[in-house]
Amino acid sequence: MDLEAVPREPVPRDAEPSMMDPRIMDPGQEIVRLAGLDDADIDQVVGVLEALRRWRETERRMSEASRRYMKLGETDMRALRFLIAMENHGRVVTPGAIAEHLGITTASTTKLIDRLAAGDHVRRAPHASDRRSLAIEVTPETRHAARETVGRSHARRFDAAARLTAEEREVVIRFLDDLAATDQGEL
Repeated sequence: MDLEAVPREPVPRDAEPSMMDPRIMDPGQEIVRLAGLDDADIDQVVGVLEALRRWRETERRMSEASRRYMKLGETDMRALRFLIAMENHGRVVTPGAIAEHLGITTASTTKLIDRLAAGDHVRRAPHASDRRSLAIEVTPETRHAARETVGRSHARRFDAAARLTAEEREVVIRFLDDLAATDQGEL
């Protein structure tokens, strides 16, 4: 896919201005530097930022829909994804491993497991090699529900990334890593 061959429609003048456009939000260039960029470059940068905004909104809606469907919170969903991934690799998951992965206390982990067990999402089983520990397993029904919601969404995202060329993926990776670094003021 040649990204330069994809024409971008100019934003109609009567359209609502983008809140991502520094010409609107920072016309005095007190924060955003526009040196070396012409209007077409700025339009394209704003287009990238608007596309990211649309993606974040889509991701938020998908995550919310999955949590609502499964009647779970964000931490519960993260725990289930971890459990499913580890089980897929043949690893036994203990409460301690869940606590470490989620960065929560053992007391919070106990409450989380109690909540997931009460909702028939997980079950506790004796650990095969450590009598002092438990193995936490995802129920087949929850595994199926997660596969049909979160799994199918992930497959579509994977397909979108797979359609890019290797060079395009490297550009996207570098760009997203640069965005992640802005949180630490590294750029």
